[in-house]
Amino acid sequence: MSHPPAQSPDDQKPFGAYAPNALQRAVIAAAHGSGLKRGAFRPWLSRIVHLLGAGPIDATYQGASFRLHHLASGTERGALFNPDYNLPELDFLREHAPQGGVFVDVGANVGTYAVALAKHVGAGGRVIAIEPLPSAGTRLAFNASASKLTNLALVKAAAGDSDGMLKIETDGGNLGASHVSATGDVEVPSYRLLTVLNDNGITRIDALKIDVEGYEDRVLVPFFRDAPQSLWPKAVAIEHLERNAWQSDCIKDMIARGYAIAGKTRSNTLLVLRS
Repeated sequence: MSHPPAQSPDDQKPFGAYAPNALQRAVIAAAHGSGLKRGAFRPWLSRIVHLLGAGPIDATYQGASFRLHHLASGTERGALFNPDYNLPELDFLREHAPQGGVFVDVGANVGTYAVALAKHVGAGGRVIAIEPLPSAGTRLAFNASASKLTNLALVKAAAGDSDGMLKIETDGGNLGASHVSATGDVEVPSYRLLTVLNDNGITRIDALKIDVEGYEDRVLVPFFRDAPQSLWPKAVAIEHLERNAWQSDCIKDMIARGYAIAGKTRSNTLLVLRS
């Protein structure tokens, strides 16, 4: 079983070592101030920025410090070229996770949600970031450290419907498209969400985001079946783009348990627990 390297030389250099040069800054600023920040243009912009200087880019996103490996990661391209990337979802989660609150990120990728929410809830709050892919976890840990966070716990595992092992199929062209697959090239530990929360002493959740590429139902349905209602998150952002891969409709399951749809974006359904 092959494993991608957990760390690269890029991750060992201090934040700021990959500050964009003048030409890169001009391209990034042009994207920020125009329609070029939209998804269709970002791969093209990424190639231009790479031609102007190889390597990742150190930048600020949502008030936090990120080293963005934009060339083969749609999420990191979004954070680099669009200052409003995922902003409706982030605002929804921040609205429901107050200072001192608890946020859980299932499928945390490089931390664009987890790190931003950790800055928001402050030192008195807690963030649990669950990410199985070693390369993404390493980037998340770097971003959390660069942002001087002390309230974020990284769980280096997949979330699933049982405690054991799962295989992840990686996507060389887009880090965030990696997904659970029987033929995956990376084998990782897998834990039930309830196991992770209990192991980390979590007794309440203000907000939860889940994006695990079509495996959301395998995480959420067993969680809501087995967890006490006191542990159910008050607000949930769930990616629905891969719902055709669900074995059961976890959004319908949540609605039956007392959640209401508060809004939808292109990628996510936003739900709140009715009191």
